[in-house]
Amino acid sequence: MIESIKILQSSLRVRFKNKYEENYPNIWLRDHTKDERNWDKRSHQRKTFTASLDLNIKIKEAKVRDDGNSIDILWADMNNSVQYSYKYLFKNILNNKSKSNNLSLWNKNEIKDDIYINYQNLLKDDGFKIFLKKLYSLGFCVITNCETKLETVEIIANKIGYVRQSIFGGLWEFESNEDMADSAYTQEELRPHTDSTYSNDAPGLQLLLCCDYKANGGESIMVDGFNIGETMKKNNKHLFDILSKIDVPGKYVGDGVILEAKRPIFKLDNKELVQVSFNNYDRTEFRIDEKATNQFYEAIKKFDELANSDKFQWRHILKPGELLIFNNWRILHGRGSFTGKRKMAGCYINMEDFRSACKIHGIM
Repeated sequence: MIESIKILQSSLRVRFKNKYEENYPNIWLRDHTKDERNWDKRSHQRKTFTASLDLNIKIKEAKVRDDGNSIDILWADMNNSVQYSYKYLFKNILNNKSKSNNLSLWNKNEIKDDIYINYQNLLKDDGFKIFLKKLYSLGFCVITNCETKLETVEIIANKIGYVRQSIFGGLWEFESNEDMADSAYTQEELRPHTDSTYSNDAPGLQLLLCCDYKANGGESIMVDGFNIGETMKKNNKHLFDILSKIDVPGKYVGDGVILEAKRPIFKLDNKELVQVSFNNYDRTEFRIDEKATNQFYEAIKKFDELANSDKFQWRHILKPGELLIFNNWRILHGRGSFTGKRKMAGCYINMEDFRSACKIHGIM
């Protein structure tokens, strides 16, 4: 709740009852006015012509209302006061360390059986929200008792958002196939990685449904990349900093395309880790100075050591009817080597669609 406010020369100081204080610039508050004149409630779009606003706009009057749930501001260029809610102001505090991101970083031993979600429960509204919350918190889930057909993948994807088109198509089925230009189609071990480091907008979620398994080996491997980041930040800060600053290029050549993109292995936004992007298979050549080169290889050696340690790896052999879904911006996935037949179906979903579903259901 809001405890008090003070009008300053060019901003409004708001003191919250949890003792947080924040100065909101007048021009920012005026630009985010959400009355009928300045905001279209139907389309959720700004009507204000921002460039026409006075950069030195003044507050004529401001009051705390509704027991601290909101404030009313009367602007110099308006005849009526407008309301700003406590929730809106608190959400927009700079560097608000009290805000929880609802993420649970994990090691192998911290993964419990509640990561398994029954397919029929997922189709219900309450079950879907539980599933989304678990997927957002841990970064992955296993959906059980699925029909082993491609349509099941599409149904689940459409509950969250929609199927993403890529160079592999939208929905896909695959077995080991040496004619394909991707390591995922072999029977060899796949070390933990994220997909599409060669894409400027890597897929947000990946779905993998086991349709048939007559094999030995082939465990699915999940690794919490955010936990690796936090571990390195705590114990190897200089190496974490290197992996958050150096842009690493990925490249895909095949199927009639050449795709390239680059970003740090640890992508930060306002000092917060928001994406892990690591794929040693797809990394292409790049040059930096000798000192930075040696530091970079030292850093990825430590990263790979953690990602392939037993402590960080959750392993599970998918059975027919089990669908593994994971956050490709956070979870590194791999697969043990295998012999025999292993048929999978799957698709990608964009990150913005996953986040949209989470926001709609009040998870973020």
